[in-house]
Amino acid sequence: MKNVFSDKKRIHFIGVGGVSMSGLAEILLSKGFEVSGSDINYSDSIRHLESLGLKFFDGHHPENVHSCDLVVYTSAVKEDNPEIIEAERLGIKAESRSKLLGYIMARFENSIAVAGTHGKTTVTSMISYIFEKLSYDPTILVGAQLDIIGGNMKLGKGGYFIAEACEYCRSLLDFYPYSATILNVEPDHLDYFKDADDYHSAYSDFLQNVSDDGFVVACHDDAELMKLVSNIPQKLVTYGLSGGDFTAAEITVSDTATKYVLLYKEERLCDVSLSLHGSHNILNSLAALANAYMYGLDMQKAADALSDFTGAARRFEYRGKVCGASVYDDYAHHPTEIRATLDTARDCSQGKVICVFQPHTYSRTLSLFDEFTTAFDKADMLILADIYAAREIDDGKVSSKMLADKICQHFPNCIYIGSFDEIVDKVKSVAKEKDTVIIMGAGDIVRLTDILLQ
Repeated sequence: MKNVFSDKKRIHFIGVGGVSMSGLAEILLSKGFEVSGSDINYSDSIRHLESLGLKFFDGHHPENVHSCDLVVYTSAVKEDNPEIIEAERLGIKAESRSKLLGYIMARFENSIAVAGTHGKTTVTSMISYIFEKLSYDPTILVGAQLDIIGGNMKLGKGGYFIAEACEYCRSLLDFYPYSATILNVEPDHLDYFKDADDYHSAYSDFLQNVSDDGFVVACHDDAELMKLVSNIPQKLVTYGLSGGDFTAAEITVSDTATKYVLLYKEERLCDVSLSLHGSHNILNSLAALANAYMYGLDMQKAADALSDFTGAARRFEYRGKVCGASVYDDYAHHPTEIRATLDTARDCSQGKVICVFQPHTYSRTLSLFDEFTTAFDKADMLILADIYAAREIDDGKVSSKMLADKICQHFPNCIYIGSFDEIVDKVKSVAKEKDTVIIMGAGDIVRLTDILLQ
């Protein structure tokens, strides 16, 4: 990394409070760089970075980049951002977050990149958990808070780097990992990708970046993914519930655990016990354990490490009680993720399942509108909050009210409520002992959970 940044003294992050940006900023601070950053929101992660030496600027202003040597930005930062414009005017080099991450990853002999439409954070967290508990001291960058490392990143001294590889804007093409794990390739981010073929091409191109002497772990149950990996030069390792090299047998589920026997090419490897529920989490654990096997870890110890894993933050995360009902946070924002989470909630709940959902971006809501209308069938009640715009502008083509009206045609217990305070009042009026309340979405809906539990 010193070679790449040998002439850089001060590095400035636009949107430094973001999950991945804050992790990268912390890595550079730990290496002795002068780091500054701007954001429109102040957060705990920024407060932590300030304690490490970050110079923070509230909001995006041209003068923030003065005297810096490199600007780092994310795909959410547009060309009209005043700091980007000023950096260009001053001739200051600007690099994307993914390129910076790729530079750091290249320093490690064993780099593990986890990609896919769904489950990246959970599988990255599981792999990290295994390597950390087995004392491999990995460097970790994950898209959520992970209890074992006390945050979303850890700078280790071992030779392993474990990170998520996001497909949005083809960011994953900036990574050249030793091994790649691809979980699924269900089209998403159709505000950027033209269609399903364009989306899949990002993964095809990414596979070409994986080291020739490395390997690819892929889910056997995803037919489209199996097409993409059918002729790759790297060693292919598959996992799945319907087949693959790594599979689960003798699955049993109780209130406290999901247990199975891990098979590799039909031979018993070890017993696995998860504190997580749902078939999607069995798949997630198979992906993580396949990585452990391929890197030569003791498999029973790897499985035992996973028995303590309670999930990454906002992945069906228990937050507390309201009116006797259990309240969970979940990051799901795609119809497939929603169904998986609600399946788990239905299996765990002894009462009603009340779901509060905030759609994420107008483009996703519009492009997957029909899929959203049938994604909530396992809930007993659905409350829709306003769409979280993120990087987009409302053009009036879609709204949560439109989605609620459509859902109500076959699921009458669905309502749209625009105010967080009114949603809280509604939840408190209907939630009872033994019910399950899920606050779901990838935007600022997490604030509602905090309000609800105050």
